[in-house]
Amino acid sequence: MDGNVWSLIGVLIVIIGFALKLDSILIVVASLIVTALVSGMGITTMLETLGSSFIANRGMAIFIIIMLVTGTLERNGLKESAARMIKHVKRVNNSMIMIIYGVFRTVFAAFNVSFGGVAGFVRPIVYPMMEGTIESKNLPDNEEYFEELKGMSSAMENTAWFFGQNLFIGGAGALLVQSTLKSLGFDVSLVELMTVEIPVALVALLVASAYVYFKDKRLMKKYYGITKEDDK
Repeated sequence: MDGNVWSLIGVLIVIIGFALKLDSILIVVASLIVTALVSGMGITTMLETLGSSFIANRGMAIFIIIMLVTGTLERNGLKESAARMIKHVKRVNNSMIMIIYGVFRTVFAAFNVSFGGVAGFVRPIVYPMMEGTIESKNLPDNEEYFEELKGMSSAMENTAWFFGQNLFIGGAGALLVQSTLKSLGFDVSLVELMTVEIPVALVALLVASAYVYFKDKRLMKKYYGITKEDDK
């Protein structure tokens, strides 16, 4: 069996480790070290490769930090604080919360500022605020309705970020579109692309806003028997 096949032993370690439900970090580290040794890389070369890979993909560290900060804040009452805050705001409904979030998400995405996405912002802040609006109206919890809210808020997040990020000059999406058009014989600048993307992002935001508004209106009537007029 040649060296290339032996280097796959790290994959086997991962499979066996997870099958036995061992510590995840221990499994990954063990697989890393064994793979480096059997492939003739050595500890020093392994650490150099690991360090250079980390530097080349250091943007991922921002995502990791956001997740750690979000988890710490959640553990210390972030969700509860968001729910308590929205309870004091009168005449607010869940579709309004999602639309406002979509507007801010699109604007900040145009400057390439991320809120952390579904896991980093929607789940710990936006969704608890929507739960708070139900509690503020003294309505009972309804799991089916809450599941619908999770889907709609995630849809608003994905729509706003997907179309909003293309408004950022030099963003990955804009560069991909520019390079694709160039390969097809169309030489356009990033400014021209941004100008074209503005109405597209606005239409996407309007469609998403109309979707969550009318769907929430229908769901409120279905699960609680009330309409927007009753909610005023």
